[in-house]
Amino acid sequence: MTRISRPGRHSISTAALLALVIVDGAALLVPAIAGAQSGSAEATIRRLRASSNASIARHDTSGVAAILAPGVIVVTSNSVHAIGRAENVRLFADQFRSRPDVRYERLPDEVRLYDPWGMASELGRWTGSWTDADGRITIAGRYFAKWRLTNGAWLVESETYVPESCTGGAYCRRIP
Repeated sequence: MTRISRPGRHSISTAALLALVIVDGAALLVPAIAGAQSGSAEATIRRLRASSNASIARHDTSGVAAILAPGVIVVTSNSVHAIGRAENVRLFADQFRSRPDVRYERLPDEVRLYDPWGMASELGRWTGSWTDADGRITIAGRYFAKWRLTNGAWLVESETYVPESCTGGAYCRRIP
């Protein structure tokens, strides 16, 4: 068994650094303590983002909620400001009902950690698509997310989505 030792700290086995967590039916090994190495935190955030994408694809609002902090603030591509986990889950549930084929995917280009405060930034590309009465909508752009380690779990505190392209029906021609 590998042991990790940090100056001025007790040594700890690598097994003690990991916990088995079940997210959306998939078993994930995630850091069990805040002092886990940054690379592990980055990998965890990327896994959580992938799990969130899979939840959206399944229209699973519980999975969507799993990564959101209670007071999360989301600024959508059309500048709607949604505050709180419950409100964001409600908006997803509304979209899942009104747009049965809606899909969103966020692909992180970079995740940066600030370990002393247990915070991380995620910058990446996002895409969305659905069918409206007047045709297929495809929208894409850049996003930024702020993550925070809270009680041993990484949660999204804020997300901002900026559109860079939109093709399809009237949705793309309106000004928010």
